[in-house]
Amino acid sequence: MEMPFKLRLPWRLPIPGTSLAQQFMLASFVILVVGMLIIGAWTGAQIERGVINQTGSVTALYVDSFVAPQLQNLANEKRLDAAHQQTLDQMMTSTPLGKRIVAFKVWSPDGEILYSTTPVLIGRRFPVGLGLQRALAGQVASHISLLQEPENTEERRNWSRLLETYAPVRLAGTEQIIAISEFYQTLDNLSFEIALAQGASWIVVGVCTLLMYVLLAGIVGRGSRTITRQQSELEEKVVELRALLDQNAHLNERLRRAGARTTALNERYLRRISADLHDGPGQDVSFAMLRLYSIADRCAQCAAPDSEGRPLSADFNAIRTSLANGLTELRAISTGLRLPELDTLSPAETVERAVRGYEGMTGRHVQFDSDVPSNMTSIPIKIALYRLVQEALANGFRHAPGAAQSVRLWREGHELCLQVTDSGPGFAPENFHGDDGHLGVAGMRERVLLLGGSFEVLSHRDTGTCIRARVPEQLPDE
Repeated sequence: MEMPFKLRLPWRLPIPGTSLAQQFMLASFVILVVGMLIIGAWTGAQIERGVINQTGSVTALYVDSFVAPQLQNLANEKRLDAAHQQTLDQMMTSTPLGKRIVAFKVWSPDGEILYSTTPVLIGRRFPVGLGLQRALAGQVASHISLLQEPENTEERRNWSRLLETYAPVRLAGTEQIIAISEFYQTLDNLSFEIALAQGASWIVVGVCTLLMYVLLAGIVGRGSRTITRQQSELEEKVVELRALLDQNAHLNERLRRAGARTTALNERYLRRISADLHDGPGQDVSFAMLRLYSIADRCAQCAAPDSEGRPLSADFNAIRTSLANGLTELRAISTGLRLPELDTLSPAETVERAVRGYEGMTGRHVQFDSDVPSNMTSIPIKIALYRLVQEALANGFRHAPGAAQSVRLWREGHELCLQVTDSGPGFAPENFHGDDGHLGVAGMRERVLLLGGSFEVLSHRDTGTCIRARVPEQLPDE
């Protein structure tokens, strides 16, 4: 028997030969490595930016302390005089400031170079770049320059990259920006500091990633083992359940076959009892009646009365009438116990035979409808249908005299459906269980359930009664 249940696992990567935990660890390893690279690259960029800004800011503050006093006259003049230029030249060559700075320029707010360690640039005007704009806004702007600007011709001859910083020069005691200082530093020491900081950040990110991976591996490994164990146990339970369902289906099939055999055997016993009543007590009563007739004829002329003064012929007549009535009842019982031959009848013909037999005995009309084709079915099914109609109509005759009765037979799928209704006063079905002398409803229910069918009674006070039964159209062959 196939189970309608199929064990499904969670979503898995389409990698054959790997467990759920292995697939998860592979996916998490890829994700963690990619995340580590992204976070490491971003952290390195932030470190580089922070080191550059910090270095630029510190150097700018240092430069401003030397240069700003020499540029205060720019608040009133547009050019630096020769004395101030000579002082700046000395600072760039003979002081510690010159050892840290490889090139220096002073810009006017409109983009003109007022001073430069490259004298040919003095007096020239260049477009105001982003760094110069930020310095004019009061910020210190530092970045690594590839020296591609027109004013970097001299620097390109000696270096490929320099740290370029723009710093505002303010009028002493105010926030007024009177000039912009630009200076360049080499990246030798700075690159080492950046590489050292970035290396430390990569180590931290790598260690954290490794710890997360190991932790995930432990958690997932334990969970995977639990899932595997539970899956194995569940599969064992499913196998056991499948075996139990197969066994239950087999036992149910055996029960249905036993019910069918019981139905047929019961009818055989009833037929045998009918024959025994007809051939045993019935024949004896008939023989007694014949002998009584002979004795009664000889004693008809006997005038001797009995002890009560009645003639003997009157006693013979009473005995003869009683025996005749008993023989009639015996024959009626024998006829009721014996089914007609059902072997060659279809289900519809079987039900109709029961209806017509009831009409013949009671003289009442029953409405009969059937749309079941003339297919043959198992003998136990036809016996059950016949007895159901016989019992249901008889119950209606006893408990609802004069009420209209109807019988309907139809097919749904592989089942035969029978319905017997009357328009009588109805009753409460829950009050009839078979243990208080009302065996009709209980007997019909048991007869249907033995064949694997279903049975129900629909009735209420003053609403009539409807009896419905569903039985298999065919029973398994023996």
